[in-house]
Amino acid sequence: MTVLAAALAGACFAGEYAVLVSGFLIHADRHESDGSVVRLYSNGGYTELPAAQVARFEAEEEPLKPAATTTPTGPQTPEELVTAAAERHGLPPDFVRSVVAVESGYRPDAISRKGAIGLMQLMPSTARAYGADPADPEQNVEAGTKYLRDLLLKYDGSVSHALAAYNAGPGAVDRHHGVPPYRETLAYIERVIRKYEKKK
Repeated sequence: MTVLAAALAGACFAGEYAVLVSGFLIHADRHESDGSVVRLYSNGGYTELPAAQVARFEAEEEPLKPAATTTPTGPQTPEELVTAAAERHGLPPDFVRSVVAVESGYRPDAISRKGAIGLMQLMPSTARAYGADPADPEQNVEAGTKYLRDLLLKYDGSVSHALAAYNAGPGAVDRHHGVPPYRETLAYIERVIRKYEKKK
């Protein structure tokens, strides 16, 4: 399965980028190397990655203006919420839009038979882990996008693994040491990637 060459970039401050061997760019304020581990510091915390996953570091040339300088003129549409969340968390908006299209068809009131809620079909336990009300479209999209980003980082930029974990849960991916052989999950991955490729 393809690896999505996306820029995981911070939107509000200058710093540097860790260029991963998978093609991802992860934004950080700074980094520290500790033997076989690299720590990327950002927003008061840090993410640890195997040093072997980092190809090089590049300085960020020009900081972007904070998103807070733009005042919304009215209620945002679901697509606007998705675009804004994707940009905040450094994911390609078309990729997150493709996930939302497959998950809920952009219906904020969608509820699955398994109890997944809203635009990004968050399970209540996932929403709680991210401090979100899944019935609120903005919080739903924000938490779902963060979750996607965390899964992409967890699986070193593998889109197929991240999507499989989003659909079937990280436990299933870890147990099978890769994409689990579930018909629903395999079809889900194919649909999201096909939509994304069309949008590109």
